[in-house]
Amino acid sequence: MATIEYYFENIEPGAVLQLGSRTVTAEEIVAFAREFDPQPFHIDPEAASHSIFGGLIASGWHICAMTMRLLVEQYLSRAASLGSPGVDQIRWLRPVRPGDTIAAHVVVLETRPSQSKPDRGAVKLRTEVTNQQGELVMTMESTGLMARRP
Repeated sequence: MATIEYYFENIEPGAVLQLGSRTVTAEEIVAFAREFDPQPFHIDPEAASHSIFGGLIASGWHICAMTMRLLVEQYLSRAASLGSPGVDQIRWLRPVRPGDTIAAHVVVLETRPSQSKPDRGAVKLRTEVTNQQGELVMTMESTGLMARRP
């Protein structure tokens, strides 16, 4: 079990946490999409070449899953996380193609101590994912529940 570095008290609005990067392969785009989002532009390079995207692209849900992995590895595995009540907004802004490298970071938008449960607070985050050109490919706003320092 990892050492807890992030409790509610030491997360401040405006803080930015870099989550790292990951290069996407055609094989994983197709494998993910066959299982979870089997649209032609995600699973069939020939059909994708005739789509509005002009080639194979990753499912937006795949981008979310890869981003979640980066978030867990770089933040949640060291945080006093109590889960999340949900995501407020996801925007897929540009296609992610085979060979693209995505990088992610989170910005703390606000923190609110719980009024009814003094052992926790809510942290609102904006997650931004860019490609290797620095272009935004996805944004997400979500809220996480964090334990307060014992």
